[in-house]
Formats: sequence, structure tokens, C-alpha cells
Amino acid sequence: MKRVVYLAAVCLAAVISAIPVVAQSDAKKEPPKPALGASAAVLDQWNDIGRKLIAIAEDLPEDKYDYKPNPDSRTFVANLLHASGSMYFFTDPAQGKKPRYGDDPKRDELKTKAQVVAFVKKCVEDGAAVIKSKGDAGMATTIDAGGSRLYRVDELAYGLVEHSGEHYGQLVVYYRANGLVPPESRKK
Repeated sequence: MKRVVYLAAVCLAAVISAIPVVAQSDAKKEPPKPALGASAAVLDQWNDIGRKLIAIAEDLPEDKYDYKPNPDSRTFVANLLHASGSMYFFTDPAQGKKPRYGDDPKRDELKTKAQVVAFVKKCVEDGAAVIKSKGDAGMATTIDAGGSRLYRVDELAYGLVEHSGEHYGQLVVYYRANGLVPPESRKK
């Protein structure tokens, strides 16, 4: 019995003596990097949702592109095209143009998976190019996006990032309904 008590005391002493070492190793961490500038922060978010949309477009088998969970829903590909094409509701007004698509790009112009993937990539790239061209100062400028008020460039960009993210969430459900695991949810 004395040996068990002695062994427990030695183990407890070892753990307690290791605490300062762990605390010291935490103290040697690098300081956090500075916050991103306005345009870099918008670009980071834009590219993140763009990367997810591109990955899901490339990954889903083409024979599942026309899947929809019920008759009133958009198909997977229609939802993907809507999320991607709507990015031009930022890109075009930020350049002083009318948005090039109504609510959705036409599916008859994007018939194959390769065409759809190329379209999604182009939507993301075009938006990223506009964000880069605006720079930090340009994020605070106002634009007329055809609504009831003017918008700041960064505000409109973030709104479209959110919109695309909401549709990305729907696309994840379409994956799961088909017994598939979306790229972002797979173990790395």
C-alpha cells in the first residue's frame, strides 16, 4: 500500500513540475500576424467560398448534377450556377455595369460538367480581379447596385459571399442526400 501511495505521489510531482515547462513553451509562440487590409479581407472571404464552390463542382459525379430533393427545388447544377452567376451582382456593379445575368445563367449554354466547372472558376476569378483592382481605398467607395440605396463595395462583396455560402450549404445537403461526403467534410 505504501508503494502505491509513493508511486502516486511521484506521478503527481512529475505532472506538477511539467506545468511550468508547458506554460513556457506557450509563451514562446509567435505573435499574431497583423489584420488584413480591407481588400485583402474581402478577397480572402471571396476566394474561400469560391474554392468551396469549385471543389464541389469538380467533385460531384456528372450523373448527379440533375439531382433535386423534390420537384419544387433547383437541381444541384441549377443551384450551383445560381450561386456562382450571382457573384456578378457584385462584379458588374462594382465596375459600373448592369449584372450580366438575371436570376440564373442559362443551363442550355452550360451543358457539360467541364463547362459548368469552367463557369464557376470564371465567376470567382472575375470577382477576385475586381476586388484586387479596387484595393483598400476602393472598398469604401459607394456604388449603385440597382437597389433602393447605394452600397459600399465591400458591403456588396460580403453580401454575395454570404449568398454563395448559403447556396453552398444547400449543395452540401444534396451531396448528403445522395450518400456522398462533400469535399470540405472529408478527413484530411
